[in-house]
Formats: sequence, C-alpha cells, structure tokens
Amino acid sequence: MGIKSNIGVKDSRTRIVVGLVVGLIGLATLGGLIGFGTMIGAALSIAGLILAGTGFVRVCLLYRLLGIDTSRL
Repeated sequence: MGIKSNIGVKDSRTRIVVGLVVGLIGLATLGGLIGFGTMIGAALSIAGLILAGTGFVRVCLLYRLLGIDTSRL
C-alpha cells in the first residue's frame, strides 16, 4: 500500500529538468556567481528541490488538493 502517483511521465521529466535548472540557478546565486540576492537564491534552490523531488517520486500534493492527475496522459 502506498500513495498513488498523480504525475505522468512527461510531467515528471519536465519537473526534473526544470527543477535541476532552477536549483542550479539558485545555488549559483547563493554562491555569488549571479547577483539576484540571498533570498532569491534560497527560494530558487528550494523550488528546484521541490520540483525535482516531485518529479522523481511522481506524487504532487498540490495536484492532489486541486484534483489534477496527469498520470494518465
């Protein structure tokens, strides 16, 4: 028994790629390579981690709350 996946393959792949890119931009900002500021860098890093994480596990709690299911697409 586990949590039913509600993210499809295309959605999952997109989340992983976008999450990694956003996370890397956030880390580059925190490292001082991009001048967006510390708060933006931290927010981007967290957002990237969440996107990539939901892509890997193929479960999104926000989708569940909104009744969205892309696993059949």
